[in-house]
Amino acid sequence: MKFSTPIPVTDLAKRLGAELIGDQSLQATGINEIHQVQPGDVTFVDVRKYFSKALGSAATIILVNEHAKCPEGKALLLCENPFEAYNQLVLSERPVQPMTGAISETAEVHPTAIIEPNVVIGHHVKIGANSFVQSNVTISEHTHIGAHVEIQSGSVIGSDAFYFKKTEDGYQPWRSGGRVIIEDRVRIGAGCTINKGVSGDTIIGEGTKLDCQVHIGHDVVIGKHCLFAAQVGIGGNTKVENEVVLYGQVGIAQNLIIGEKAVILAKSGVSKSLEGGKVYFGYPAKEARMAYRELAALRHLPEFYSEYYSK
Repeated sequence: MKFSTPIPVTDLAKRLGAELIGDQSLQATGINEIHQVQPGDVTFVDVRKYFSKALGSAATIILVNEHAKCPEGKALLLCENPFEAYNQLVLSERPVQPMTGAISETAEVHPTAIIEPNVVIGHHVKIGANSFVQSNVTISEHTHIGAHVEIQSGSVIGSDAFYFKKTEDGYQPWRSGGRVIIEDRVRIGAGCTINKGVSGDTIIGEGTKLDCQVHIGHDVVIGKHCLFAAQVGIGGNTKVENEVVLYGQVGIAQNLIIGEKAVILAKSGVSKSLEGGKVYFGYPAKEARMAYRELAALRHLPEFYSEYYSK
């Protein structure tokens, strides 16, 4: 997530009541959780064992709750609760704005786009030329939709990320500061849900087609010309490369990479990254030929044990 204008780190320290350690000349250009950080970003860490990862990341400004040695060219902001400070900064740039009408006055809808009745279009949404949004679709804030996109009835685009910080008081939600980007000529079936990013963008690549009841988690990046059948679910921060085919009810865990032109057969469960150009099946998913050989061997187990114990 990028700030509308750069913020001097000295201003951030004053705003948060934090102690500034390190380079006082820096400016923050964005804010991201650790998986998405880029130079100029603010991030946070509040567990000692993760300090080295955060301090060594691309982030320029790190919110911390303990004194630490500041790397050269970075700044630390020492505060009591880095997560709350992080959320406060996101909310200051992306305040919660409830809808007061079906279509926000800040939405930009191309005059050639077709919008059926009962569609809700949130703040700062953009919809491109010749796109078609069917009835009862909700398109939440900061979603960008390209040209010739079709979104079928009942889908929700840009719902909040399912992302929580575990605290002594229970699970605390992060303010979702990311977006959904749907590129040109994407087709989204009925009843799909696509979460916005926690701090980055959830992206559906050009020409990709989603069947009904597909769920795409936060910060997922889907390549071009992919094909997903019904009830596919993809966990947060996973990358699916170009021309991947997922058959019905495939489930993919978070933080994985699915290689280009991979095919994953129905009801498979993916728990680790997969190479492209191969066919996969099973739980955990493995190359289909191997999975089928294992299933064939299992069918012979009763006969094997019968012969073994009869000796």
